[in-house]
Amino acid sequence: MTPLSFAPDSDDATPLFALTKAELKDWLEGQDDAVTGWVARMDFSAAAGTVLPVPDANGGLRMVLAGLGSDTDARRGRFHLASARAKLPKGTYRLAYGPKGDALDEAALGWLLAGYRFTRYAKDKPVKAALIAPEGVDATRVEAIAAGEALTRDLINTPAADMGPAALEAAARDLAAEFDARIETVEGDALLDQNFPMIHAVGRAAAQSPRLIDMRWGDTGARLTLVGKGVCFDTGGLNLKPGASMGLMKKDMGGAATVLGLARMIMALGIPVQLRVLVPAVENSVSATSFRPQDILTSRKGLTVEINNTDAEGRLVLADALALADEEDTDLIVSMATLTGAARVAVGPDLAPFYTDDDGIATALGDAGAQVRDPVWRMPFWDGYEAMIEPGIANLDNAPSGGFAGSITAALFLRRFVEKAPRYLHFDIYGWQPKPAPARPKGGVGQGARALLAALPRILP
Repeated sequence: MTPLSFAPDSDDATPLFALTKAELKDWLEGQDDAVTGWVARMDFSAAAGTVLPVPDANGGLRMVLAGLGSDTDARRGRFHLASARAKLPKGTYRLAYGPKGDALDEAALGWLLAGYRFTRYAKDKPVKAALIAPEGVDATRVEAIAAGEALTRDLINTPAADMGPAALEAAARDLAAEFDARIETVEGDALLDQNFPMIHAVGRAAAQSPRLIDMRWGDTGARLTLVGKGVCFDTGGLNLKPGASMGLMKKDMGGAATVLGLARMIMALGIPVQLRVLVPAVENSVSATSFRPQDILTSRKGLTVEINNTDAEGRLVLADALALADEEDTDLIVSMATLTGAARVAVGPDLAPFYTDDDGIATALGDAGAQVRDPVWRMPFWDGYEAMIEPGIANLDNAPSGGFAGSITAALFLRRFVEKAPRYLHFDIYGWQPKPAPARPKGGVGQGARALLAALPRILP
């Protein structure tokens, strides 16, 4: 058993009662004097994140109560049961009372994710409490989702010295080998030979050569293509970022990490799709070969792009990958990227903003995000801003001046490279948990993947 899996069934498991504030009074009416007296003596009110071990007559553990808080707590937060895991004594627990339906799935997933630790560089205290899969929970599915999320977090949390383009490719190859997927890579000057000029331009200044990773899995079902931004570190290029803005740039491959985590979920669950994953993996560095402001690049699609800021490089590498994805028949293309600071200003770190012209996809995603507690928010492909990305001397501008609608103009830029596919969906994610929260330690985090996984049956033919 790992911290990301459920415990085997056991007759010796300690009962765990997960209660809201509203449920506590009724629950206590069915308990004996020893329990009600202990709860009163310890002043337990079922506040969110609180835990109360209840002893038996011999000094052992009779049961444990975990507080889920109020309706307001439920609206304002997620994974409240996850808070209990680190506070519990070592042992195996069985959920004797708790949430129902979608809330139970959330609680089960939160419990597993509370076991995540990033231990590559320093040991961390492991959690010692284990939970038997609650009745009514699809344990296989929840464990697969937790494993995919853990992969995403590990990739984002690893610094660029150990997660450059070559290491990102190695991670993708390990994933492909685990699930018998097919994978190939176009690297270095071969990018020019095979017509990926903007991926090459962005990554050519780095010590590790740029590359395009192409993984395929599945031979039947709808055709789904995931494209993830794999900028393993972003200095800003010649338009260097300030130090404060460069501090988290190891996470600029968060889009790649998220699509690889989602791909792991899809493959582990055996979802019948023809899956393709494209990751342009580069480092945006500074050297004599750096691309420059005012350069004009010609993309794979043939559209020319005026470079007005070398720090708007993510959309360039995605554009070549999206153009490739659009060259073959597919039912849905999804891009995921830590693309703009404007998205963070608009919706903050918790929400994953997405763009689509398809109202059905938008509705399905919104419903699924609410169901699985992976919050997403629709943003507009606003045609009225198209002129903002047209500089005049080239077809497109990679960084329109003025600062307005930065996330929208970036999304409009990417949409120019998808014409053939019947559906296109773009996520502008943050990929980082700035403060610890239940089931989400500070650090890399997946966004949008669970919502998309839940929505797939509704949005794929």
